Amino acid sequence: MSRLRDVPEDPVDRTRLPVDEWRLVEARPNGDLGLMETLFATANGYLGMRGTPSEGRDADQHGTYLNGFHETWKIHHAESAFGFAETGQTIVTVPDATVMKLYVDDEPLLLSIADLLEYERWIDFREGVLRRELIWRTPAGKRVRVRTSRMVSFTQRHLALMEMEVEMLDGSAPIAVSSQIINRQDASDDYGTGGRRGSAITDKDDPRQTTAFTHRVLEPQQDWHSERRMLLGYRVANSGMTLAIGADHQVESEAEVDQMISTSPDQGRHITRCLLTSGQKLTIRKAVSYHSSRSVPNRELFDRCRRTLDRIREEGFALHYEEQRRYLAAFWERSDVQLPGQPAAQQAVRWSLFQLAQASARSDQWGIPAKGLTGSGYEGHYFWDTEVYVVPFLTFTSPQWARNALRFRTNLLPKARERAREMNQRGALFPWRTINGDEASAYYAAGTAQYHIDADVAYAFAQYSDVTGDVEFARKDGAEVLAETARLWADLGFWRVMADGSASFHIHGVTGPDEYTTVVNNNLFTNVMARHNLRRAARAVRELQAEDPIGYELLRAEIDLDEMEIEQWEACADGMFIAKDETHGIHLQEDRFLEREVWDISATPDDAFPLLLNFHPLVIYRFQVLKQADVVLALFLRGSEFTAEEKRADFEYYDPITTGDSSLSAVVQSIMAAEVGHQKAALDYFRAGLFVDLGNLHRNTGDGVHIASAGGVWNALVHGFGGMRHEDGEISFDPRLPADWPELTFPLTVRGCRFRVRLLREEITFTLEDGSEIDVAVRGERVTVTSAGTTVPLADQGPVLDDSVLLRPAGLGHERADGSIVTSSVPSDPDDPWEYPIHPEQDEELTGDGASSTS
Repeated sequence: MSRLRDVPEDPVDRTRLPVDEWRLVEARPNGDLGLMETLFATANGYLGMRGTPSEGRDADQHGTYLNGFHETWKIHHAESAFGFAETGQTIVTVPDATVMKLYVDDEPLLLSIADLLEYERWIDFREGVLRRELIWRTPAGKRVRVRTSRMVSFTQRHLALMEMEVEMLDGSAPIAVSSQIINRQDASDDYGTGGRRGSAITDKDDPRQTTAFTHRVLEPQQDWHSERRMLLGYRVANSGMTLAIGADHQVESEAEVDQMISTSPDQGRHITRCLLTSGQKLTIRKAVSYHSSRSVPNRELFDRCRRTLDRIREEGFALHYEEQRRYLAAFWERSDVQLPGQPAAQQAVRWSLFQLAQASARSDQWGIPAKGLTGSGYEGHYFWDTEVYVVPFLTFTSPQWARNALRFRTNLLPKARERAREMNQRGALFPWRTINGDEASAYYAAGTAQYHIDADVAYAFAQYSDVTGDVEFARKDGAEVLAETARLWADLGFWRVMADGSASFHIHGVTGPDEYTTVVNNNLFTNVMARHNLRRAARAVRELQAEDPIGYELLRAEIDLDEMEIEQWEACADGMFIAKDETHGIHLQEDRFLEREVWDISATPDDAFPLLLNFHPLVIYRFQVLKQADVVLALFLRGSEFTAEEKRADFEYYDPITTGDSSLSAVVQSIMAAEVGHQKAALDYFRAGLFVDLGNLHRNTGDGVHIASAGGVWNALVHGFGGMRHEDGEISFDPRLPADWPELTFPLTVRGCRFRVRLLREEITFTLEDGSEIDVAVRGERVTVTSAGTTVPLADQGPVLDDSVLLRPAGLGHERADGSIVTSSVPSDPDDPWEYPIHPEQDEELTGDGASSTS
């Protein structure tokens, strides 16, 4: 049984993070700092700020990030070879403008030692503002109320607004607030933190963490200040990217106030001083603007910062708070998934959806990093996660955001073509992990070999076109991307002819989503998705030829397309080899998968997970053991190509040998468990995905939010329990509402029409909210969605199977084609002299009961 099914119903520490359906609330400070900084991060897809305290201390990892703003560095391979990735890319920590240090009676407010009479920090998902309110009893016994707020604007993507209000509740005291901009990437603050030539993470034993630099990254170009404004400018040493940051301050108080401002190459400082008496307040409003470019000079970026700050000076903060609320109200209207009667799950769902908005809303044709802009994990890189886990949510709720995300891939086509040529292939090969379009994965077996990223990108393009009906995008961007990725598959694979004259199309030397089984032949996920890619490319080009002849001729000229290629794509798709083992009745994850013995997950100590941090890759590769769903993911994404019986057999075989070491796995396992009928397992896996960050289940949330898992939460709710599927734009439902759930409600936007789905145990109702009427299918029955509402009775919520079959790998004890028996074990402990292979007959003698301990 997968470890992921052991997650408690609510694994969150509710003494610290109480349940609130619309807010994430911290009831007391000084918990896991890294975790809280991630959970309370604010971002908009371009700009992100970790949830560090306004005082700047205590903190685990300070971090302010701009999407795509990175440094490059040469990858040093111990033993290099042709085609290995050469240029590493790492997101840069840009200067931190969140700091507003408070001193009362010259004593600093420091949460770790402060005598706090009251404390609450929260972010309301409907307003998108991080707020904190506390009452501090100073060492002199005076009570001071401190209110702070921080907002990263969705409507003005270069803007962040911060406020601090200090109120004396009794007595009087001198007050000082030092509001700063600090280049923590290269310089130290007043307490010596920062200046570590890179991220706070220096331990690279974990490949999921980021790289520290040994050189100065942000080279100062200019600093300037006036009475109210300060500006700092930088150029990144190797990548050449440029940056400007500016801040304005507005101060209000009944007391007389002194202000001082200064700048230096690595710091800007605005000091406010006054004497407050009982009942008096000091309010400081800080507007901050970040602008970046691949090469624009700093003087131009300074002007951009000035224009942004000038608008805020003229319009005030209140207008932008209101615009933020309206922006998010529209987001929730088209995105909110409701779980009545389940407040803890409801909070977690809304937090997950809010993270998706923070990661993608204003990415504006940059990619969507694996951690969003909440941390430096995975070095700020973009992966296949975007197309498979995040873009589906955007496509069905915020199509413009999805379009922007896909435009990023279109813009990478020139470099993808270069990479394909470097790998001796035609067409385009998208990098496995990247920021600037260059392949940045130094470990090719679990990086470049994952050619399936091409098919994942193609899948997202096809899905977007089908669901949105965006013909212009399909013709201008979609056809070119589909054609260039199809070319790669037609060139990468080869035909194998049998003695009887039959032939099949094979793809060798690739890695599927499961990174514990690498560089294999005929990975099922890769072959199934490549087949879909080839067919959709042929269809897209033929439709372009028929409906837009001029566009077709432009495409032919642009990519030198030969009409014979289209027939070749169709032939490759039709001949694609899909391996199936009749003994086990399952599809093979790859040609030789069953030749391996099974890794005994149940006998593996908890501290040995994730396996990738505790075993050499070669040890892992020798076993049947999965990092994440592979075949099972193919069953979901291309479900129409498999029978119900095949899906059940495949799920029951692969599920027990899936470790779930990847946060991407649980949500997919939930979806397919629900479909085949393992409904308790579906709910268990859903919880594992839902609370992966709020419960810190993988113990690395401090590095940033698992954005793909957040997207997977929506997929599990809508596709898993809601039973929604789409094929060529046709929407259908076969629901699987969990037994103890009274209701599930969610909106969908399809071809400009938004409708709401309300699922009860005995019926499903569709109500049109915007746009024209649309047809959907419920278990084969076609119905029309109208504004009056359309209700379809449900006889049940699908089959319910016994989960006990998932406790033990299904293949154990089975006979292979060569007559050998499938066994399971755990890699030997080198410190145990008795742990070495034993002949089965000796094993029976040692156990004394005739039973084989290896099976």
